Amino acid sequence: MFEGVYPALITPFKDNFQKDLDLDGLASNIDFLISEGVHGVVPCGSTGESATLTFEEHEEVIGKTIDVVNGKIPVLAGTGSNNTAEAVRFTKAAKDLGADGVLVLSPYYNKPNRSGLVKHYNMLADLDIPVIIYNVPGRTGQNLLPDLIIELAEHPNIFGIKEASGDIVQMSRIIEGTLDMDFKLMSGDDAMTYPVLALGGSGVISVTANIEPARMVSMYDKFVSGDLEGARKIHYELSNIFRTMFIETNPIPVKKASGLRGHAAGPVRLPLDELDEIKTKQLHEVLKTYD
Repeated sequence: MFEGVYPALITPFKDNFQKDLDLDGLASNIDFLISEGVHGVVPCGSTGESATLTFEEHEEVIGKTIDVVNGKIPVLAGTGSNNTAEAVRFTKAAKDLGADGVLVLSPYYNKPNRSGLVKHYNMLADLDIPVIIYNVPGRTGQNLLPDLIIELAEHPNIFGIKEASGDIVQMSRIIEGTLDMDFKLMSGDDAMTYPVLALGGSGVISVTANIEPARMVSMYDKFVSGDLEGARKIHYELSNIFRTMFIETNPIPVKKASGLRGHAAGPVRLPLDELDEIKTKQLHEVLKTYD
C-alpha cells in the first residue's frame, strides 16, 4: 500500500449557481482511472478543492469514492486542517467510511511550533488509521524538516509522507533516516516522480494522472521493473504537460484539461477562478500533442 501512482482526484461540480457536487461524474472519473491501472486514489486533497468543501461534502466525496472503488485499490482520503480538532473530525469520518488511510496536510497559516506539530500528527495517528503526512510549504508557509519527519515516522500508524517541498536533498535525507522503518516517501510533484523513485521513493500522488493515467503508470511500472531508460523517456515525454498543469493555480488547469478530455469536471469554486482564454488555448494545444 502507498506505492505507485495515486491520482489526486479532482472534485467535479455541476455548472449551476451553487456548484453542487457531481457525484455521478466523480464515479465515472474513478472508473476510468481504475481501468487505466492506477494504484490508488486520493479524494479531498488540494486538487479536489478540499478547502471549499463543507464537512458534509467531504463525507459525500470520500464515501462515494470508497463505494466506487469497492476494494479494488486503496483510498487515501485528505483530512488535513489547521485546526487539530477539525482534522480529528475529518479523520474519524474517513475511518468510519472505510478509507484505507488519510493524507494529512500540515497545519497552514498558524505556523505551529515543533512540539505542536508532533502532538498534532500523533493525535491523528492515535486514531488507529494509517497516516500519510503532506508537506507542501508553498501552500502552508512552513516546511517540515527531515528530523521532524524521522521522529514522526516512529509512530506505528504514520506510514509515510507526500513530499512536495521540491528539495531533492531533503527527500534523500528523509529516505536515508527511515531506511529501517516501514515508511514510504511519495512525490507530491509529478516532475519529481522519476528522481524520487531513483532515491528509493515509493511513487507519486499525481495531478497529471487525472488526464494521463496510463503514461504515469507506465513510467512507474518501467522503473520498478528495471527499465530505467524507458521510464526516463516517459518522464521527458510528459515534461511539457507537467509544466502545463501549473500555468495557473492547481487544480484550475487540470480541471479544465479533464473537461476538454471529456471527463467530468465542471467549474472551480471561488476564490479560484476559471482559466482565461489565452491559457485555455495554450492548454488545448499541449493536450493535442498527447492525443
